[in-house]
Amino acid sequence: MRIAMWSGPRNLSSAMMYAFGNRTDCDAWDEPFYGAYLTQSGLDHPMQEVILAAQPAGAVEVIAGLAKPPSRPVQYYKLMSHHMLPGFPLDWAKACTNVHLLRHPARVIASYAAKRDVITLDDIGFAQAQRIHAALPGPVIDSADIRADPEAMLRALCAAINLPFDPAMLSWPSGPKSFDGPWAPHWYDAVHRSTGFAATEGPLPEVAAQHRAVLEAALPIYETMRAARLRL
Repeated sequence: MRIAMWSGPRNLSSAMMYAFGNRTDCDAWDEPFYGAYLTQSGLDHPMQEVILAAQPAGAVEVIAGLAKPPSRPVQYYKLMSHHMLPGFPLDWAKACTNVHLLRHPARVIASYAAKRDVITLDDIGFAQAQRIHAALPGPVIDSADIRADPEAMLRALCAAINLPFDPAMLSWPSGPKSFDGPWAPHWYDAVHRSTGFAATEGPLPEVAAQHRAVLEAALPIYETMRAARLRL
């Protein structure tokens, strides 16, 4: 079974990867298209040289790697929607079980702003998520629902994708993981300190004035997709 978990950045995506990666029947893949995205977009990101040295420069090469015979029954791909640039093939994912992970854009922007000063709509992946969901339908889950009741939501998700639930998904050892991407030292400080899903978040954060246009553009997309989310 191949699970394609589509998400924007700062969406609980690493914690979800750790949950699935803690299953004994699962191999986890961390953002396999990141290197190709950086190569093809020409963007400059933290730890750029390390990422480019570690991953293929082209999407076709990445897809070929994902298609290799698996070592375990479940393959979990943590995929960033914004990494799938126009022209990157999506047909390969039709053979996967596709799941779409959301988080309120105000929370995404606040978290992203702690790491980068400039934020665009393309950076946080909402428009790309909508396009990918239309091309690759599958369950939609909201990170707020997972944090509110991790076991119930993970059981519901596993049932929706015909995967037996494993209690090992609810906790993991602290620290780096063997499947972390090479960018982990910059981005994963919080999840490396974790041993499970964090508690429910408080009120929505105030979005800085320079980021409000991005929030206004992302919010309708989030609300449309959230209306179709998996519910208990």
